[in-house]
Amino acid sequence: MKPQPIVEDELHSLADGRLAAPRRSELEAWLTEHPQEAEQVQAWRGQNALLHLAYDRVLEAPLPTRLLDAARRPGRYSTRRFAAAVAWLTLGGIMGFFMRGEYPRPASPPPQALLPQQAALAHAVYSPEVRHPVEVGAEQEAHLAAWLSKRLGAALKPPHLEEAGYALLGGRLLPGEGGAVAQFMYQDARGSRLTLYVRNDTVATNTPTTRETAFRFAREGKISVFYWLDGRFGYALSGETEKPELLRIANIVYRQLNP
Repeated sequence: MKPQPIVEDELHSLADGRLAAPRRSELEAWLTEHPQEAEQVQAWRGQNALLHLAYDRVLEAPLPTRLLDAARRPGRYSTRRFAAAVAWLTLGGIMGFFMRGEYPRPASPPPQALLPQQAALAHAVYSPEVRHPVEVGAEQEAHLAAWLSKRLGAALKPPHLEEAGYALLGGRLLPGEGGAVAQFMYQDARGSRLTLYVRNDTVATNTPTTRETAFRFAREGKISVFYWLDGRFGYALSGETEKPELLRIANIVYRQLNP
């Protein structure tokens, strides 16, 4: 039987996780021999992860009662009310344009508050990568540590998580708001991945060295994050794993960073 040709719609379905099992296996085998298309599918998967991270919490939130009540009530003057609403929105936009700068903008959240979101975003983008999950592999660990230490402006080395069942894959350099950021990636025998996001907070926040080492937990979509500040660095450990297990591994990371 002549093999069925591969079409782009099927590649999109594969990236979205909506392709039936028999055909999915065929396409995955085909992608192993077509690296350019494989990278494209992986890029689409990364985009999907970013969209889920940004909007899942909004989609899953219940609709406000006032909107449900309004939808249930038939209005006699719905067209007129709609026109009035548009008029008010237009007027508000005009007033906002002319009054811009008259009132102070709301303060931006402190950089520490953005740490778990930034770490989860980096995890969502790079952890699905098959061919290029890291820039420098674990086989060049000494070079990796020296390179990232130089770029972050302080001594840095990747923790070892074999006791938790995770091996170091390597790391990469990422851009941050206040400068360079390091990401170390780990993988267990099942292929599950964790990432450790490391930021020099004396650069990123313009604040002195801190010893605020209490762990904080955040959940960004499907990604769990434990994050903390310690010395010159802010750390965030991310993974699609249960909170107790991630906390156990975060404690291992902390002990190795503070022998």
